[in-house]
Amino acid sequence: MQDRLWIRDPLAILAEGAERGVVVEGDRIAELVPKGAEPAAAVQRIFDAARHVVTPGLVNAHHHFYSNLTRTHPDGIDKPLMPWLAALYPRWAAKLNPDNFRLASRMALTELLLSGCTTASDHHAMFARGLEDAMDIEAEEAARLGMRITLVRGSRDLSVKDGMLAPENVVETVDAILADSERVARRYHDRSEGAMTQVAFAPDSPFTVSETLMRETAALAERLDCRLHTHLAERREEVTAARELWGCRPVERMQDLGWISERVWLAHAIHLDATEIATLGRHGVSVCHCPTSSMMLGAGHCRTCELEAAGVAIGLGADASAANDVSNLMGEVRQAMLLNRLTYDPRDVTHRDSLRWGTEGSARCLGRRDIGAIAVGLQADLALYRPEGLRFSGAGDPLAALVYCAADRADRVMVKGEWVVEDGLPRGVDLDELIFEHTRASKAFLEAV
Repeated sequence: MQDRLWIRDPLAILAEGAERGVVVEGDRIAELVPKGAEPAAAVQRIFDAARHVVTPGLVNAHHHFYSNLTRTHPDGIDKPLMPWLAALYPRWAAKLNPDNFRLASRMALTELLLSGCTTASDHHAMFARGLEDAMDIEAEEAARLGMRITLVRGSRDLSVKDGMLAPENVVETVDAILADSERVARRYHDRSEGAMTQVAFAPDSPFTVSETLMRETAALAERLDCRLHTHLAERREEVTAARELWGCRPVERMQDLGWISERVWLAHAIHLDATEIATLGRHGVSVCHCPTSSMMLGAGHCRTCELEAAGVAIGLGADASAANDVSNLMGEVRQAMLLNRLTYDPRDVTHRDSLRWGTEGSARCLGRRDIGAIAVGLQADLALYRPEGLRFSGAGDPLAALVYCAADRADRVMVKGEWVVEDGLPRGVDLDELIFEHTRASKAFLEAV
């Protein structure tokens, strides 16, 4: 029999009937302990959580790790999406290499972990020459930290010579993309419950890659049982472009490409009409809301409440670290609540709603039912926060305080029943050394291309 750990008497917990905490056995949540009760079976270890608020481990459903090498880059600040991309694409294409990409991945994952994120996904489509093993690097770095990851094998097959922004050296042929996508899936895609590593396929967007790549990628995902991901309707101009190119709106085009199904989750999905929203809900498509990125780039506001009412699962993503400019999922939870209250009544987007988006909703985006909530039988992925210090002084509701008072760092984080952050420090990471090496690598991106 495995040891049973009782996380006892938390200050607050995001679970019903667990006022006295949870019992973890092996990699799963074995028991919720209600008010006035004791665990039903003997426990071998106890963690006193009287100063902690406990949530499910947060889940990041959309990111671009490498871009943290260009945070607040002088060429990229104060720009909307397309000028921002035009300014930074050449630098990423010219300067990304395996060494600085590894540092960027380690930095992004560490930031996410310290914010209480236990599962990350990274949409990587910047395969500069020499960076063919990017997915392997991300898998290694996530394993090193003890985090779950969905390796989102992105792709581009059209470049500047085709009228796109992507430099020539970061695009691949369709055959090369499909071959490496299959390699990555066969090596890393674990379909079992409690999997630490899974794989999804993600052409950049239907506007920036070929129809052939979109269709062939969807067919490959069906054959290998992987999920599908892409950017859609982030800019209002995409609606006009879709009409001009294909005589329809973006979601109708995605239907034609075989991309509207339960296998798909979309990043942003901001500029949709009521018919498109109903279509996504009817077919089980999920949407990752990226509030900070949307505000930073002036992209617009995702219609989260209408999407949820239609049956669409809403998750949260940090998106590009150069359009955020941090990788903090608890920060995204707060931003999601605040941004949505510019459109909806505060009673319709509560702190519990935004926490749900960052946990259960994001897990659904990634196709997972074994994480994202605190319930018996689910994986023991937990984030414990200590609401202490000036910003929390006087807070009456400890759970609400995490969101309203801007918690930004977890004190303890558990993944698969193991502590991977203790006393605010990630296991096996020298933070000072990471910051030094990452800062040094980032300086190269300030130099002329």
